[in-house]
Amino acid sequence: MKSEKLCAVQFFALFLLFLCGVIAGANPVRAELKVDVTRGVVEPMPIAISPFHVAPGGDTEIAAGIPQIVTANLERSGLFAPMNPASFIQDPASIDQSGPRFAEWRAINTQALVTGTVTRTADGKTRVEFRLWDVFSQQQMIGMAYMTTPQNWRRIAHIISDEIYKRITGESGYFDSRIVFISEEGPPAARIKRLAIMDQDGANARFLTDGRNLVLTPRFSPNEQQITYLSYHNNRPRVYLYNIDTGRQEVLGDFPGMTFAPRFSPDGNRVIMSMAQNGNSDVYAMDLRSRQVRQLTNSVGIDTAPCYSPDGRQIAFESDRGGTQQIYVMNADGSNPQRITFGEGRYGNPVWSPRGDLIAFTKMLKGQFYIGVIRPDGSGERLITKAYHVEGPSWSPNGRVLVYFKERPTGAGGAQRSAKLYTIDLTGYNERELKTPKDGSDPAWSPLNP
Repeated sequence: MKSEKLCAVQFFALFLLFLCGVIAGANPVRAELKVDVTRGVVEPMPIAISPFHVAPGGDTEIAAGIPQIVTANLERSGLFAPMNPASFIQDPASIDQSGPRFAEWRAINTQALVTGTVTRTADGKTRVEFRLWDVFSQQQMIGMAYMTTPQNWRRIAHIISDEIYKRITGESGYFDSRIVFISEEGPPAARIKRLAIMDQDGANARFLTDGRNLVLTPRFSPNEQQITYLSYHNNRPRVYLYNIDTGRQEVLGDFPGMTFAPRFSPDGNRVIMSMAQNGNSDVYAMDLRSRQVRQLTNSVGIDTAPCYSPDGRQIAFESDRGGTQQIYVMNADGSNPQRITFGEGRYGNPVWSPRGDLIAFTKMLKGQFYIGVIRPDGSGERLITKAYHVEGPSWSPNGRVLVYFKERPTGAGGAQRSAKLYTIDLTGYNERELKTPKDGSDPAWSPLNP
């Protein structure tokens, strides 16, 4: 397991490359080359990602692969329009020797340019340098270098993507992250569901469980390589913890009733979940250090799908205590529950944005499923996608993108089913399928990799 541990990549920033007095916060060019991500429709910025120069002893596969991944990441965000490399006039070697010939890059209507160099060090490690240029002002916007093992160059590509995204949009990136999900296959009556994990772009997918027990609703810890999820071991539904590094699984308490819908607290020290007893379901929180359990709701009805706010002070959950399935917000100790959804239809699966400004949800109305967002005070409800069955929203680490799954009947008479993962921008644009080896459902986005 240690060789597979992405978060243990031993890399570090060696230095910042400063040219023309470009120091963070001191370059007036910053206000000129920027994407406004708050607008509903964004005109993608033309950007050229040049193949990286291969220094003596450098790896040609890495030099070609990193720009390809950076290109795919930025294009998939919908905020950038990468240029076709066939249109590039200047070659990587001349860029490395004398810098960009900006007139040639302006001639193909490029606004931003990414260049880089790959070098093999004496101890066998790989050094990757990249620079981001403002083509029209002919200024370097950022320059960094990283040292890593050759096997982990893909992660460096994601980190570079995040740096470019942050520098141009002013927001944190989300490319150096992972998604845990339920991998599905087989007929509807005998569906095999396995816990799986992959990079946010679908690469490096692998199974974490063998499929002998049904698994559902996986969720990441905010600060550890740990996942909580629901598993039906010996047909007994229980909440489990899974350590990604070691593969160790443990049941989170042996409660008399069914436990389900688990999520971590923002500090990772508690798991909040639902527990069903005597035909009723309430919200409980367990302290992972002491294993003490505290009941937070006590209503006649079903209280479930709890989710903490990023500051840990509030909890959103769904409840039918008022007669229909709606979303409520209460204090973290269970006090002062307030209903926040009052539109038509049924609301469920609330998920707080990492920014704290919005709550994503699933809505069911007149035979149609929707993914929407709403402010914590119940204002500003907005539906951003719909389908025959769409569910399970989860936020990217920067709160800009949602991942979820769509399910639809397939085959003769709709006897079979298909479940696929999708991402969409918060504005409701740029919906894209996220490829998985098998069918996929119940996705959960990780924080940025440590």
